[in-house]
Amino acid sequence: MMIRAFQYMGQVAAYGGFIIFIGYLSAAPVYVRLQPDQAQIKLSFSHAGKPVSECRERSDEELARLAPNMRIRKVCPRERSSVAVVLEMDNKLLYSDILQPSGLKKDGTSTTYKKFTVKAGKYKIKIKLKDDFQKSATINDVSKLGVDDFNYTSFKQVNLGPGKIMVIDFNKEADGFVFSF
Repeated sequence: MMIRAFQYMGQVAAYGGFIIFIGYLSAAPVYVRLQPDQAQIKLSFSHAGKPVSECRERSDEELARLAPNMRIRKVCPRERSSVAVVLEMDNKLLYSDILQPSGLKKDGTSTTYKKFTVKAGKYKIKIKLKDDFQKSATINDVSKLGVDDFNYTSFKQVNLGPGKIMVIDFNKEADGFVFSF
């Protein structure tokens, strides 16, 4: 009987210690997302690059070699081009990358999600996207491109207050980049 009482007391002590530990972690240490003089820029989008080549029509000889259920005259490639993106703040490069298409056949979207913590203040943001970028190109080739070489370019004067978060998204139907606060 005495052993059972010690078992119950041990169990209560273990659970009590666990509850106190969880209670402490729910209130401390204090999490600070941003310092009082900081703001954040988030670049987040998914965009499918253009097809790597144009659709073509099969010749009659090619169609004859195919099974009857595969005889489609017009053939289009599935593979997509890489997407090049450049983000500048006050004419200084903040981010530059070549985004590869997803999928086994490289036919999906190119996706990025980046966060940049900056000092609060007024900035000139310039973001450029090229959605027909060559696969063999390197990140150095992106820096050599001029503004006219990009399919989409946006300029925005922003005032990022302390603790503010600005999200930059891409929407082809909205004709380019969308800035949200």
